[in-house]
Amino acid sequence: MADFRALVVDKKDERFSVSIQSLSKDDLPVGDVTVRVRYSGVNYKDGLASIPEGRILESYPMVPGIDLAGVVVESRDSRYKEGDEVIVASAELGVSHPGGFSQIARVPGDWVIPLPQGLTLKEAMVLGTAGFTSAMSVQRLEENGLTPEKGPVIVTGASGGVGSTAVAMLAKRGYHVVASTGKTAAHDYLRSLGAEEILSREETTDESGRPLQKARWAGAVDPVGGKTLAYLLATTKFGGSVALSGLTGGPKLTTTVFPFILRGVSLLGIDSAHVSQDYRIRVWNRLAGDLKPDRLLERIATREIALDELPEILSAILKGKVTGRTIVKMEE
Repeated sequence: MADFRALVVDKKDERFSVSIQSLSKDDLPVGDVTVRVRYSGVNYKDGLASIPEGRILESYPMVPGIDLAGVVVESRDSRYKEGDEVIVASAELGVSHPGGFSQIARVPGDWVIPLPQGLTLKEAMVLGTAGFTSAMSVQRLEENGLTPEKGPVIVTGASGGVGSTAVAMLAKRGYHVVASTGKTAAHDYLRSLGAEEILSREETTDESGRPLQKARWAGAVDPVGGKTLAYLLATTKFGGSVALSGLTGGPKLTTTVFPFILRGVSLLGIDSAHVSQDYRIRVWNRLAGDLKPDRLLERIATREIALDELPEILSAILKGKVTGRTIVKMEE
């Protein structure tokens, strides 16, 4: 392997830097499978990795990028061979282990997922960790009893990566989907994904402090948290569930026990990083099957960028200026 390019985040004393660097094979970490990366997705967590106050990187220097899709070029793991198309996502990638914003990556074999039949490498990263998180949210909600007959499902932060893919997946499954967003320009886009109603961010932010409000939702997909989560808990129907996966609205939650003990509401934590490999493969197979949005590449708003454009996009995603999915094409 010749030298390759990667985005590197470094911190030395009080100096913090984000730059595109040329690396060599000697810079690769220990691992069983070496992958030539074709695509990597851009996620909110990657944005946090690009700022000193993000506090998610466990060591420096580090190549961020919590997911990747590519082709195996070397393998010491008998399960994988040169030429295999694979996905690596939602493990320690890009946090404690150099990640997907690199033209070459080396990872432990146990992190590798064979590309499921029904997905291309590009489609896998249009979905990426955001799509995996959405699919895992739907899976957990359905495991907890959610069906289309039980009523509407609300998706908050609906114009973002997790939200937009969740809207499309739930609509395909036959749910009545209500999308909440702070971006009026995204309304037509969300309707094209299958949202039947759209609420403003203000309508789904609880400022009243009332522990219970009118019961509206059979289920909810929430990558927002904060006051939005307090609203969802107070307005979910008896026996309903909220799948929580993010904190773009803040990490603090002010609520009461009443939704849980008077309506039997379940709060389902979605941690896509530490689920078992068997569960991960099951969810990815659903992403290639019944949860794969129809006309995925046409319908999910996707921006394809080069590696050199990545620092600008990482800044934009933290400011809430990114709609849909952004993927990095690693080949020059």
